Amino acid sequence: MSVSELMQFALVIASLGLAGFCGLLARRLRRLNNLETGLGGAIAVMASEVDRLEKAICAARDEASAAGEALAVEVRRARGERAAWELRQRIGDAAGPNARPARSRRLRKRMESLDA
Repeated sequence: MSVSELMQFALVIASLGLAGFCGLLARRLRRLNNLETGLGGAIAVMASEVDRLEKAICAARDEASAAGEALAVEVRRARGERAAWELRQRIGDAAGPNARPARSRRLRKRMESLDA
């Protein structure tokens, strides 16, 4: 046997070994990409979960925006009521400690007119 024939024989053996290795890798890759049990299935499930979570995040963001706007309206209304209350307090303080509110005077006049 010559060196050339020996090299060809080694090349054929190496090619058969590589073909077997490639077959093994292909079989493992098919199992890995199986949509029911392999990584492919896990990726498909994770992709659907990501979509579901994105929708939930958008819904939560919309609800938070609506709640923030409603809260801002309530804060503005509360500030207005507080300003009105403080104004009433200042008016009462300016009128003096013995001054009766106008409503009480009107009520007393009504009561007197009904008694007469």
